[in-house]
Amino acid sequence: MPRGSWRAPAHTANAFVVQSFIDEIAHASGQDPLQLRLELYGENRDLEYGQHGGPVFNPWRLSRLLKHVAERIDYKARRPGRKGVGVASHFTFGGYAAHAVELEVDDEGSLNINRIVAAVDCGIAVNPLGVEAQLEGGTIDGLSTALNLEITVEEGQVVQSNFHNYRVARMAQMPAVLETHILPFGDKPTGMGEMGLPSLAPALTNAIYNACGVRIRKLPVRDQLKQALA
Repeated sequence: MPRGSWRAPAHTANAFVVQSFIDEIAHASGQDPLQLRLELYGENRDLEYGQHGGPVFNPWRLSRLLKHVAERIDYKARRPGRKGVGVASHFTFGGYAAHAVELEVDDEGSLNINRIVAAVDCGIAVNPLGVEAQLEGGTIDGLSTALNLEITVEEGQVVQSNFHNYRVARMAQMPAVLETHILPFGDKPTGMGEMGLPSLAPALTNAIYNACGVRIRKLPVRDQLKQALA
């Protein structure tokens, strides 16, 4: 089957796996998922990085973003019932991004996403409105894909043919509140077209686990919660 690159190519899958696994390690070892990330990322320092976005990577810049989104979403607040918050961060093509998601799961396994806070560090933001638009768009794109979107193949043919069976997110699935924040760093700008997407999915599924104890390890979410809570 011929394939093409998705927005943020392999970063989308890698961020979901890595950031989900960090949460699983935190819960299995009795640690706070946010604090574990901050300890892993460590101090302000540049590390050699040979892939897209190099030549250096500073994990402390992810910590800075995580602290910001955690504070904005009131990460430490007690959330009664099936309410939860999840966080995730990722370094993509030279830029840094983080998401915090607050949601609620009802008894039937339906999701209500109350709030999403997204923050980005793309160096200096030459066009702040453009950066904000890309962060909002990447967040919504990531949410739509994580919740719904899947391509399946039967007898050598793609099953989905249009939006009736490849259902992008509707307004009802969007968060009541979506905040975006730009945290400038230094005087060198980086790209912004793909950074708003990768960390959304793991923040979403980490929030789901914290809300109802169901661990999502495969995307899209679709009916997995309803099946697990039936």
